[in-house]
Amino acid sequence: MHKVNSPSKSRLRIRLIGADPIYKSGKKLLVQALVAITFAGVIAPFSTSVRADEAEKPGLLHRYTVNIQDLIIKGLEFVGVPYRRGGNTVESGLDCSGFTRLVFLDSNGIDLPRTAAEQANLGTKVSAEELKPGDLVFFNTMKRAYSHVGIYLGNNQFVHAPKPGAEIRVENMHQAYWVGKYNGARRLDGVTAAPSKALSF
Repeated sequence: MHKVNSPSKSRLRIRLIGADPIYKSGKKLLVQALVAITFAGVIAPFSTSVRADEAEKPGLLHRYTVNIQDLIIKGLEFVGVPYRRGGNTVESGLDCSGFTRLVFLDSNGIDLPRTAAEQANLGTKVSAEELKPGDLVFFNTMKRAYSHVGIYLGNNQFVHAPKPGAEIRVENMHQAYWVGKYNGARRLDGVTAAPSKALSF
């Protein structure tokens, strides 16, 4: 069963247990509930933007302000999708960086690099004390730094595609395993990244 605990106005608390049929049949309602809690005071929506002078120059990389609300909604929509190493689609399954890339692409039209290590070079470095929803969080899960990535939700929770045999899920970064594997975080608000071809100005 999946439980959502009521947070204070400035905190997000999410507790997801298992992946039972009740969740799968009521996924849309759960996502709506989580998003409603998230925006009760944890974060405020931002508008995706492109500088006008850059938009007029074809082929130039652009600066965006990431729409955090759309990002979180899209990330939570993928909860329950099976993990697949090298996976790029919901239908075939997703690995960790395939998940984050698809979330940014579908929600903001931003085409991130394919691997977790490449994504770790984007944006601005963020300390653990300064984490905000929408930040990318990185871990060493394959005996090399920045080999795993997820999206921070708030209140120490992050959503990610964990490993073969598992599904995309929300977990607590303060669990001993994740504390020992944590590599850092990056904030992509305003990051310079290649836009998707489908994005119109």
